[in-house]
Amino acid sequence: MSEENRGLLETFENQHPQRDYEIEISVPEFTSVCPKTGQPDFGTITITYIPEALCVELKSLKMYMQAYRNQGIFYENVTNVILNDLVSCLEPRWMQIRAEFTPRGGISSTITVEHYSETPPDELTVI
Repeated sequence: MSEENRGLLETFENQHPQRDYEIEISVPEFTSVCPKTGQPDFGTITITYIPEALCVELKSLKMYMQAYRNQGIFYENVTNVILNDLVSCLEPRWMQIRAEFTPRGGISSTITVEHYSETPPDELTVI
């Protein structure tokens, strides 16, 4: 399904590629389905990136995110899939996806994944 979802993403040219600047996009109404229980999962997805040549078009991003509404997928997987799809389309200098899921059964989860176009600085390397 990732390739099908990825096809929804559109881009536009970064008009300031000579400058490092951060774009932060919040998706406060993200919904998917727990593949084990079939129960809905709700969360906030925050996308932060430093663009290279391309930026993501927001309406297409909204349609991409809505495509997960009925998809059974674990928190950790969907966070990594979103990162993989956006990196594939945008090839950013740096990107972070932070997925904060609302509590269910008294437990909440936050998943954070990052992409670097080059090897990250030593102080940021997680072992």
